[in-house]
Amino acid sequence: MAGVSLEVAPGEILGLLGPNGAGKSTTVGMIAGLITPNKGTVTVNGKTLAGHAADYKRGIGLVPQELALYEGLGALANLQLFGALYGMSGDALRQRAAAALELVGLTERARDKPASFSGGMKRRLNIAAALVHDPDVLLLDEPTAGVDPQSRNAIFDNLERLRRAGKALIYTTHYMEEAERLADRIVIIDHGKTVASGTLPELLRLLPATASLAIECDGAFDPATLLTLSGVSRAQRAGDLISVATNDLGGVTPGVLAALAAAGCKVRTLGSDRASLEDVFLALTGRQLRD
Repeated sequence: MAGVSLEVAPGEILGLLGPNGAGKSTTVGMIAGLITPNKGTVTVNGKTLAGHAADYKRGIGLVPQELALYEGLGALANLQLFGALYGMSGDALRQRAAAALELVGLTERARDKPASFSGGMKRRLNIAAALVHDPDVLLLDEPTAGVDPQSRNAIFDNLERLRRAGKALIYTTHYMEEAERLADRIVIIDHGKTVASGTLPELLRLLPATASLAIECDGAFDPATLLTLSGVSRAQRAGDLISVATNDLGGVTPGVLAALAAAGCKVRTLGSDRASLEDVFLALTGRQLRD
């Protein structure tokens, strides 16, 4: 890592994105105290790992990529074990374990062993295990990997509930639509460095155009004439299809259609599309395959 700086507030989800090998898991490992950074510090509620190791770690819950559960123990017993590792005991532990199990919708399976659970249920129990000691910060390293859409939506509901409860969440994922749905702010890293940071609208503004028109039409027409219209940043033609790039889809479309009509072109189909987080991600990190 060569210059990644993150800050997440209570009641906020920070999306951490990057290609394979960019440093997402390393960053999560350093925040969790599993990897010692060569320089820089990580602070949670004013406490650092170096000065207040026990208090620091109690303030963090980690949901790793790989499932971290004891298959031979029941779901509730798993949570009680993880809570005990944080120094909890007695009624406080039992209440927290039951509350965490209820949050992820597994109360009715409390005595069942994870070995009998679906992949999505195991993922939800994994989240509960990270929550049992009531941390302020939750680190989630690709928590929906390998789960079906229903389980993914259940996990999203859990995380949105935690945000409303004032938890600070750092969420890594390869699924751009997840970050678009969940994240209040997004940080994109590559080669161990931050390459962009901001809200989704702020990141979209990094693109030269945030929307496009695709018009299929009959008749001779030079798309270069559309460049005289305010708001059109690119216009090109391939066969009968004219593509127009713009940052003002609503304002540009009437002028484009008027120009086509004036040239005697008959529009057969008209479609539009808006840029996505994936467009920003690929523009910043490239389209080459990563090992």
